[in-house]
Amino acid sequence: AVSSSDLMVEEKAKVVLFSYWRSSCSWRVRIALNLKNIEYESRSVNLLKNEQNDDAYSSMNPNRLIPTLEIDGHSLTQSMAVIEYLDETRENPKLVPNDPYLRAVVRSQAQIIGCEIQPVANLRVMRLHGMEFKQEWAYHWIKLGFEALEKEVSKTAGKYCVGDEISLVDILLVPQIFNALRWGVDMNQFPTLRKIG
Repeated sequence: AVSSSDLMVEEKAKVVLFSYWRSSCSWRVRIALNLKNIEYESRSVNLLKNEQNDDAYSSMNPNRLIPTLEIDGHSLTQSMAVIEYLDETRENPKLVPNDPYLRAVVRSQAQIIGCEIQPVANLRVMRLHGMEFKQEWAYHWIKLGFEALEKEVSKTAGKYCVGDEISLVDILLVPQIFNALRWGVDMNQFPTLRKIG
């Protein structure tokens, strides 16, 4: 369980990530922290034990989701907002392009994963539909989203999803491919995504 003392960040400069190892949203933030070379301490919030609902954690993150990042004296939630904060406050690599059109393309592709696939194919949602249907449910939404994303990325890909520089969409893609494989999605039908991820 997460205790109140676990939530105290002793040093203002210390960066602490509250996460769960298999959470794709936590994974996204870990990737961004590592790309930005930001040292951080990881504190586990075990979703299988419902530790996100403990009073100590929910007082920090009332939405009772992970990740939560303690940085610069702030407590940040929602992985895409956290990553954009890191991108706006830390040096290279730049994860969201400066060019307005490319920035829109990156955000659009990232939102296919972050808004259309992941929210409906995560444990929190699947528990409400009965765990006996979780395989079929997750498979359906991941495949549907990846069909759209494959078409979009095939038009913009270079070494990464949008050209030859790593971006926000690449950070979201890697954990989502892991989830796709976990739920039995054949990535061979998405050759561009498979190659990049």
